[in-house]
Amino acid sequence: MAKLLLVEDNEMNRDMLARRLMRRGFEVTVAIDGEQALKKLSEGRFDLVLMDLSLPVMDGWEATRRIRQKPKYADLPIIALTAHALEGDRHKAIEAGCNGFETKPVKIESLLETMSNWLDG
Repeated sequence: MAKLLLVEDNEMNRDMLARRLMRRGFEVTVAIDGEQALKKLSEGRFDLVLMDLSLPVMDGWEATRRIRQKPKYADLPIIALTAHALEGDRHKAIEAGCNGFETKPVKIESLLETMSNWLDG
């Protein structure tokens, strides 16, 4: 069972997505901002991060850049989740260190396919 870190500040989005992923057999840990995501990463092992980009305290772009600065997370897949659907946003997320990009509202089948590409190597 893959362990996911879901970083999402919107309670309704976070709860809905976490439930849908758990029903599909994933173990989900949640963080509500970038700082909390970094703390949870340091406390456990995760197979993939789902990172909202628009977060309070520390946004997802900065959190992703900080994650990528640590060699032990070099191969950790990070999928950006955002309501910003412009190509420039996708490019900015990839530049920050995200491996994939999914727009909100999340289409679960598309997200699962993107996740599978990174989890299955």
